[in-house]
Amino acid sequence: MISVRQVLTALGFAFTAYLAGRGLYWTGPVQYPLVMMATLGLYLLTAWLCLFWYRRPTEADAGPGDGIPSPERLPAWACVMALAAALLAPTTIALAVGPNARTAPYATWAIGGIGVLMVIVMVRRRPWVAWAGIVIMGVESMIWMGAIPALALGLVGSIVWVAGTQVMIVLLDRAALDTAHLATLQRAASAWQASQTVRQRERRLQVQRALVVAGPVLTRTVASGGELDEADRIEARIAEGRLRDELRGPRLLDDDVRAQLDAVRRRGTAVTVLDEGGLEGLDEKSLALIRSRLADTLRTASSDRLYIRTSPHERIAVTVVGRSGAGSGLSEEDAVDLWAEIPHAVDDDR
Repeated sequence: MISVRQVLTALGFAFTAYLAGRGLYWTGPVQYPLVMMATLGLYLLTAWLCLFWYRRPTEADAGPGDGIPSPERLPAWACVMALAAALLAPTTIALAVGPNARTAPYATWAIGGIGVLMVIVMVRRRPWVAWAGIVIMGVESMIWMGAIPALALGLVGSIVWVAGTQVMIVLLDRAALDTAHLATLQRAASAWQASQTVRQRERRLQVQRALVVAGPVLTRTVASGGELDEADRIEARIAEGRLRDELRGPRLLDDDVRAQLDAVRRRGTAVTVLDEGGLEGLDEKSLALIRSRLADTLRTASSDRLYIRTSPHERIAVTVVGRSGAGSGLSEEDAVDLWAEIPHAVDDDR
């Protein structure tokens, strides 16, 4: 598929070749044909290097704040060649054709040729070089031809080409920045929508899980008119604990941990599970090891109250604190009968 760059490059090649061809179509005497040919060769070499020279972009090529990759920008050595062509072409051609033919078409091609070259330089992100080349070429053309003939024979057109190209480049850059901004907003909107979809799915799963856990208890409560026996009260208390666990610490739970939490609550222990962060970057294997260690800790716990919290600490993943002796006159410090810390890197051979 033909790209826009390929089309513009082909147009630039055609224009430069056409203008150089005008310089070869001599309809009058040329005093120094070799100088004329050398000037044409220098012009074509410079124009085509500026037109075709690109290098492969790298990761460090993003422009600082303007979004323009530096491979598009003309290298400094090519800028020097372009300015040299603008400086030499009007003078060498005027000397080569002689004073009587300086306004002939095969002598005035340099005005349009340097204009096209500076358009290429402008497109390659060197505006100051392009305008410097136009000024140099314009001054020399006026010196050799006179101000009015130079303006009438193409200088005005070259100035208009370069100015129009600069306006087009500015507009294209603004359009590119607007497009990039819109793309960023679209990505942000898509990410927000995806996060909302995930949250809705999680809420649906939590509601379904709540119905599974609390549904039978609620059904029996309604059927009995609120008159529950001791076994039903225990089931209601366990169901409430399950719901709290699912809401407050879902990343700590698997089937084994849920079973142990139920067993602990059936023994009369009050359990609080809180996910306070610290598990976000762990993979599923690490989470499974942490849950397994937590289930082992719960299996041997005999405290009256258990507090299970995740930890943002860089080494500790979960802390389990058990307290007993409430109402026995013991101090708060003495009431702690279980303290277990589960690290992030759990040893499989624990």
